[in-house]
Amino acid sequence: MSCCTGLLGADRRTVLGAVIAGGKSTRFGSDKAMATLHGRPLIDHVADMLAAQTAQLIVCGREHGGLPAVADMPAPHLGPLGGVAAALLEAQARGFSAVLTVPCDAVDLPDDLIGRLFPYPAYVSSMPVIGLWPALAATDALAILNGEGRHSMKAFAARIGARAVQLPRDPVNINTVADLDRVERHGL
Repeated sequence: MSCCTGLLGADRRTVLGAVIAGGKSTRFGSDKAMATLHGRPLIDHVADMLAAQTAQLIVCGREHGGLPAVADMPAPHLGPLGGVAAALLEAQARGFSAVLTVPCDAVDLPDDLIGRLFPYPAYVSSMPVIGLWPALAATDALAILNGEGRHSMKAFAARIGARAVQLPRDPVNINTVADLDRVERHGL
């Protein structure tokens, strides 16, 4: 277990928001982050939600709309944990104590997500890339990414002693165009 377990009481001024957006979108068939919902790219919905709950915002794994961007670490295409590692390193460099990570397609999260994830480290049980992580956990993320095993968000969460949080409603998981069409037609 990491030294990072049990951190309490940070507020939004100490939290960096990170949109995890470096995926290949293979199941979606095109650039999922730029797919539109209600006339706006999915990534913009997520960026707006994060901006309202954190002090600053970055996009991991791509550039988008003039927002500060960081490359996935230690290399591209290592899955969501590569984006999380990049965000944790950036948080350390900027003096933030924690990072709130959300994938670019999680468009229906509660307005009080950051509060639901205190105390941290914590993650959403049905979608572990949504989490509030201590910046000091960058070393743990990189150890997993540089290791032989799977680059799993759940392995990272277990390694740092993160707790799973169940939201009142599971986030919509948009993996295909059909998923997006269903959300567009029936709402969130």
